[in-house]
Amino acid sequence: MFKDITIGQYYPTGSVIHRLDPRTKILFTLGYIVLLFFVQNLWGYLAAAVFITVVILISKIPFSYVLRGLRGIIFIICFTMILNVFMTPGTAIAKFGILTITKEGIAVSIYMAVRLILLVAGTSVMTLATTPMDLTDGMEYGLRLIPGLKRFAHELSMMMSIALRFIPTLMEETDKIIKAQKARGADFETGNLISRAKALVPIMVPLFVSAFRRADELATAMEARCYRGGENRTRMKVLKMTKLDAWALVVFVLFTAVIIAANKLPLPLPFPFN
Repeated sequence: MFKDITIGQYYPTGSVIHRLDPRTKILFTLGYIVLLFFVQNLWGYLAAAVFITVVILISKIPFSYVLRGLRGIIFIICFTMILNVFMTPGTAIAKFGILTITKEGIAVSIYMAVRLILLVAGTSVMTLATTPMDLTDGMEYGLRLIPGLKRFAHELSMMMSIALRFIPTLMEETDKIIKAQKARGADFETGNLISRAKALVPIMVPLFVSAFRRADELATAMEARCYRGGENRTRMKVLKMTKLDAWALVVFVLFTAVIIAANKLPLPLPFPFN
């Protein structure tokens, strides 16, 4: 399960998407996320799915690698769908005591599931196609544009980049600890909820110790290299927009127009999404 988490990992292919400026990729990812929350019908979601599929093909990142990252949120998707099925008021289809399944609830639950899948796929492509250093520089540039955060832009972007970078490392460490505890006879799969929660203590304690040890080693390494934050800091690689980024902007604007148009199209048959 922990090997399925791809957020924070970099998959080099040298594609057009990889060569884009990190600021462009961050901006487009944010715009893509906002558009997903404005989609209100099936055509809009189809257009968004086609767009992210084309982006994955251009990036040359294997579909299996992107889909593998979705396995980690299956529980969240299922839990969200169940909540929406029973909590959304509307035309009743079936009743189970105080719980009622509605037509609108089914539609909203499917909406939410598709939205989460597309959202995670889009953000995964950005992190898979951007190195941690480029991601840090891009976030720092964006934070400098926000009033009140300019002074702390470098530190904030560095912290976010380190957090993203260490997600796969901590997940791998957790997997190793679980396997080590199972080899010693630990049982994490039987018993009630309280028993399973207590069984997690032998995992959390060494995981926190390992996380603090890694943080201390990283701080020592940064101090040994005379790291003093972003003040008077120069960069070996200066971010620069190119014609490729301009063409990417044109494509994204066209995609936005397609989403807006598709969102207003009527469905050919009666459907609860409409």
